[in-house]
Amino acid sequence: MGRVLIIGAGGVGTVVAHKVAQNSDVFTEIILASRTKSKCDAIAKAIGGNKIKTAQVDADNVEDLKKLLNLHKPDLVINVALPYQDLTIMDACLACGVNYMDTANYEPKDEAKYEYKWQWAYQDKFKEAGLTAILGCGFDPGVTSVFTAYAAKHHFDEIQYLDIVDCNAGDHGKAFATNFNPEINIREVTQKGKYWENGKWVETEPHEIHKALNYPEIGPKESYLIYHEELESLVKNFPTIKRARFWMTFGQEYLTHLRVIQNIGMARIDPIVYNGVEIVPIQFLKAVLPDPGELGENYKGQTSIGCRIRGLKDGKERTYYVYNNCSHEAAYKETGMQGVSYTTGVPATIGAIMFMKGIWRKPGVYNVEEFDPDPFMEQLNKQGLPWHELFDINLEL
Repeated sequence: MGRVLIIGAGGVGTVVAHKVAQNSDVFTEIILASRTKSKCDAIAKAIGGNKIKTAQVDADNVEDLKKLLNLHKPDLVINVALPYQDLTIMDACLACGVNYMDTANYEPKDEAKYEYKWQWAYQDKFKEAGLTAILGCGFDPGVTSVFTAYAAKHHFDEIQYLDIVDCNAGDHGKAFATNFNPEINIREVTQKGKYWENGKWVETEPHEIHKALNYPEIGPKESYLIYHEELESLVKNFPTIKRARFWMTFGQEYLTHLRVIQNIGMARIDPIVYNGVEIVPIQFLKAVLPDPGELGENYKGQTSIGCRIRGLKDGKERTYYVYNNCSHEAAYKETGMQGVSYTTGVPATIGAIMFMKGIWRKPGVYNVEEFDPDPFMEQLNKQGLPWHELFDINLEL
């Protein structure tokens, strides 16, 4: 068992801290760090029992990170900071001989772009150092990738069609709010769509392709094809896939706000000068929007995220739907956070458990679907994200 350092004290970091503290048989020491130490202190106090040490760190600064790592000497860093900071944290881990895990792939600040090339380029460095780097261990990416690996291992000889479906049927009562960091969220959903078909990427206009899909216990919700990072690793690691797509639900009010934000220039990620001060419009917008970490108290309803898969088993076509539904109210009752933070933070904790137990541990840089899915799937049921399977149904896609 061992010592873990959590970097990031937002909604996801809060959930990770709670869940790691619940697994004291695995984690002997917990350190929570972020740019604002008072946030870490508040989380540690809410959990109680002096289970968590706190620290201040600038995750943009490799030297600052190295000081923190050398001071606490963790076995694993759980990076739930911003995607911009993945590479600085990986650099610090390499310099200090610490293993690494994150929930979202690196994004350059000046371009809204999902791509694993920057992190995959660290493969040889981590391998030579004898260190493990686990990429994308949230829900999507993360659980959806493990779901796919589990399907490939147990239910298919050949996966041919993969559709990842992400529905948030919750209501937070706000006119407009994002469920995680507004800057990252808005960048994610306003970029062009993209999906994999017949060995190449097909690009679409934002929200161009959409249809109503039925979600368990929720019913029909309009779902929009967007690009999401796990598609890149899944089509690489499961080369029999002929088509892979990602769908996410958005309400009409949300999309209307999004269009207005874009039309008036508030979604811009390039700096402008205002009153002699350089600001980035989307970062200013983030400052005035509701804090995602404070949405939980009044959040009703549930999320439903899963994989709809078609392929071959014993020469016959089979369809398979594996999913989890998560209650916002239950997530808040346990951790003080809403369901979107919960569904990301719990899998990050499970990934850390997999590492600490030596189950997911091999030198190099790996996406989660490259490890054995079975022990992870078992932990999902134990840690608060039970999953369900449906066979040979109409996938609607």
